[in-house]
Amino acid sequence: MPGELPAWPPGEEADVRASAAKAAAESDSVERKGSSRKKGSSSKKRAKKRLSLAADGEDTASLEDVSVLYEKPDKQKTQKARKASPKKASAAQPAFQPPPPNREILVNAARDETRVAVVEDGVVVEFYVERPSNQQLAGSIFLGRVMNVLPGMQAAFIDIGEEKNAFLYVDDALLPPNLDDSDEDLPVNRRKNRSITDIVKQGQDIMVQVVKEAMGTKGARVTCHVTFPGRYLVLMPTVNYTGVSRRITDEEERQRLRRIARAIKPKDMGLIIRTVAQGKSEEELRRDLEFLLKVWEKVQKRARSAKAPALIHQDLGLVFRIVRDELNQNTSRLLVDDVHTYGRILDLLDSVSPEMKDRVIFYRDKEYPLFQLYGVDAAIDKALQRQVWLKSGGYLVIDRTEALTVIDVNTGRYVGSKNLADTVFKINMEACKEIARQLRLRDIGGIIVVDFIDMDVPAHRQKLLEELEKELKRDHTKTVVVGLTGLGLVEITRKKVRQSIDATMMRMCPYCGGRGTVMSEETVAARVRREIRRVLANSHCEAILVEVHPGVASHLIGPGGQNLRELEKETGRSIFIRGSEGLHLEDMNVKAIGTREEIAEKAIPVRVGDILELVVEEPHEKNPSDGIARLEGYVIDIEGAGHRVGQKVSVQITACYRTYAKARLSVS
Repeated sequence: MPGELPAWPPGEEADVRASAAKAAAESDSVERKGSSRKKGSSSKKRAKKRLSLAADGEDTASLEDVSVLYEKPDKQKTQKARKASPKKASAAQPAFQPPPPNREILVNAARDETRVAVVEDGVVVEFYVERPSNQQLAGSIFLGRVMNVLPGMQAAFIDIGEEKNAFLYVDDALLPPNLDDSDEDLPVNRRKNRSITDIVKQGQDIMVQVVKEAMGTKGARVTCHVTFPGRYLVLMPTVNYTGVSRRITDEEERQRLRRIARAIKPKDMGLIIRTVAQGKSEEELRRDLEFLLKVWEKVQKRARSAKAPALIHQDLGLVFRIVRDELNQNTSRLLVDDVHTYGRILDLLDSVSPEMKDRVIFYRDKEYPLFQLYGVDAAIDKALQRQVWLKSGGYLVIDRTEALTVIDVNTGRYVGSKNLADTVFKINMEACKEIARQLRLRDIGGIIVVDFIDMDVPAHRQKLLEELEKELKRDHTKTVVVGLTGLGLVEITRKKVRQSIDATMMRMCPYCGGRGTVMSEETVAARVRREIRRVLANSHCEAILVEVHPGVASHLIGPGGQNLRELEKETGRSIFIRGSEGLHLEDMNVKAIGTREEIAEKAIPVRVGDILELVVEEPHEKNPSDGIARLEGYVIDIEGAGHRVGQKVSVQITACYRTYAKARLSVS
């Protein structure tokens, strides 16, 4: 039943504890500047922490746009179809090295953001974050309007209703993109002589799908050929094509799946069989196709009635994309710390993959947050740094530019015990593994250039390239090692679909004029909320006073105090926020905890009737006729003082609230 916790298999709780301890120990294993530390101290400490995994047993809402389109599987038909499937199908081996058997997916779901981490062999290798204000566009379908056609660039700019116009290249209008998950049967009928002017006209309404997020100064990239990924299939309504994932290497299984695809494929449409379809029956694939066809019908219906520019189909949210694309037989478990999200995941799996439901576990221990227990927060903090230390004492320096990403490998404090060639070779080989991990963890795409330490032995250079290719095979995003340049640099290309995590979680630094980056106010506010939840979970206090940068305070409080009220409702405590210009944007201080009366006394430094001398700092954002002053970080809204910015004025307090006070200019 959705909402219930599957029983622990024998020994599984100990496995989770061991995996978490190992991940935490890994995240702390390398200290800055290569200084040594006692091995195992962190893992022993974390191993003592208690995991409390149990069900709340409450009902949860069903999926609105997904499960309603899926019919519940007919168990008798499914069982018969599976019996009819060749037994050898389940024995098919993928071409790439499979992830370790203890691969885990961690989901941290909250109102303000959803975070997902993939942990392999105790190491955090992938991280995703989604916020209501910054949802992914890739995969979404728009009815756009052609604004400009540029024959010289063989491209057009499409208004899809976003801040920047989308970019449509001529090849994306002629052939569907991203078919690298298929075999060699792709019919290459690209007509190179076709001009973009033959395909689209200015002012024309056109259906397009986003294939690459807007990044930096560039708008999103779109295609005319829409695709719909399902659990087992990818439907291509505008292309007559049948393909099977290259990662399915057993030829007999490939032929079986290709026969099924050709049998169920609608006329003049295309299908690609995904890797996870290995061993699945025709009935399961047909059910997946029926769902995708209903989605396509829905999109066409919306397109007929919509007025451009308009969003007519949005891809699933982060959690459900992860369930669809990442939860497979190589995943030992998926841990989720939000009961509502847990129930919705079970609802989805009940329709699309019931056999995976017992791998979904609800994590309820608030004392030790899931990401903290597994060392994910520490790993992400390191992934936002420019420098990455290796266990040997060497280190990487990762610099991102608009054009490419550069990775420099350095010996650091590692001097080795043999000759120079062996020392250099060892550090470079260790760097290969960490570079592959960092590309996945940071979600770095585009052109990557790696400056390994120079090696004079040709055999070492060859082994280095082989090791790098081996490590990159674990990456599900298409990655190609191009080879060595004339200067001895290694060129890599990695498919770029979305922004890297530093572009998502960081913003231009206001302190250095754009020469560096700091965390955005939204990211810091999310971190502060997590810290508030942690402090309150370990205390019986009635209230808490937190001091942060004013920009962060505005995110915590929200419009009309909405965000603060919701956080108080969630925690059941009173929360007082004070903004302080003297604090760094990324810093926070828990100033006090105690009874509500005690904290209110500390948090509100003024009383009605007080007469104060204050400097008007800025006009009120929504009411420019008023001026804003601050006393110990406490905001005071001065009526009619918007024109007195920079001046010291005498004011009288007329009303006091938790986050601000009202005042009027005092008449001397």
